[in-house]
Amino acid sequence: MAVENRLANRQPAKMDFAVYLTQDAAKMQINRLLGGQAGTRFISALVAAVQANPALQECTNPSLLSAALQGEALKLSPSPQLGQYYIVPYDNRKKGVKEGQFQLGYKGYIQLAIRSGQYRKINVLAIKAGELEYFDPLNEEIKVNLMIDRWDEREAAETIGYYAMFELVNGFRKAMYWSKKQMLSHADTYSKAFHVNSVDSPNPNASRVSYEDFMKGNYPEKDAWKYSSFWYSDFDGMAYKTMLRQLISKWGPMSIEMQEAFDADMSIIHEDGSRSYVETEHEDPIDMPEAQDEADGHKKTQTPKSESEGYQNEFLASDELASDFFN
Repeated sequence: MAVENRLANRQPAKMDFAVYLTQDAAKMQINRLLGGQAGTRFISALVAAVQANPALQECTNPSLLSAALQGEALKLSPSPQLGQYYIVPYDNRKKGVKEGQFQLGYKGYIQLAIRSGQYRKINVLAIKAGELEYFDPLNEEIKVNLMIDRWDEREAAETIGYYAMFELVNGFRKAMYWSKKQMLSHADTYSKAFHVNSVDSPNPNASRVSYEDFMKGNYPEKDAWKYSSFWYSDFDGMAYKTMLRQLISKWGPMSIEMQEAFDADMSIIHEDGSRSYVETEHEDPIDMPEAQDEADGHKKTQTPKSESEGYQNEFLASDELASDFFN
C-alpha cells in the first residue's frame, strides 16, 4: 500500500523544454507576439538560457515561456551581461513545483525611461566614503566630491549611500539620496529573502546572518542556499533598482510600456495572462496587489493590463528566500 501511495503522489516527468516549444499551444503563444526570424531567434536564445541553467530546467515550461515573452514584449534584451531583465527560478511549495519569475533589472528601468523620450537625463550611482559633503532633501541639492581621478581606489572604497536623479526634456528635475543604512533597512523590511529572523523565530531553519557577517563570510557553508537573494549577491544592483523605482514611480512620467514593466516586475505569469506576485519589496508597490499570504510568501493574483509576457535567467530562490532581484 505504501508503494502504491508513493506512486500515486509521484509527479509526471517534465517534458523537455525544447520539445515543449514545438507544441501547438506554445507555438500559438510565440506567434501571437513574434514570427519568422524573430520567433526563431527568440526560441534559440530561450532554449540556450534554460539549458545553461540547471535551476531553470526544473521550472514549469509554461512559466518559463510566459516570463520570456514578457521580456520580449517590452523589447528588452535577454543578455545577462546587459542586465535588463531576468528569469529567476522560484520554489513554489504551495504547488509543489518550481516556476520562472520575471524580474526587471535596473538597466531595464533606464532603458524604458530613455525609450519614452521624456527623460533628458537619468542616473543612479553609489556614493563612497569621503565623497559626500551634504544632501539637502528639501531642495534636493547634493554636493559630492567624486574620486574620478582615483577610480580603482573608488571602486574599493566603502559605499555609504545611493543617489538617483532624472531631468525631463521640459526641465523638471527630481533627485533623492538614501544612506546605506536606509537601504539595508528597506531590504530587511521588504524582502523575506534578506530579512534576518531572530534566534527565537518560529522557523529557526530560515534564520540568516546579517548582511555584514555575510560579506565577511561568517556563515556555515551548508547554509549557502539561504543567501541566493540578489540582495546578497549584488546589493548595489538591487539598491540601484530600488532608487530608480522609488524615484520614477513617485515623480516620473510613465509610458504605457513602462507601466506594463512595473506591473510585471517580480511576477509569475500564468498561461491565462494572470499574474501572481511572490513577494514585493517595494515600499510603494504601485500596481502590486496588497494582500499577502504570510505562510508562503504568495501575492493575490491580479489580471494584467495587457496580454504581453517575458524572459531571462539567474539565481535560485526558495519559498522563504522568495526571489527578489533589483528592487
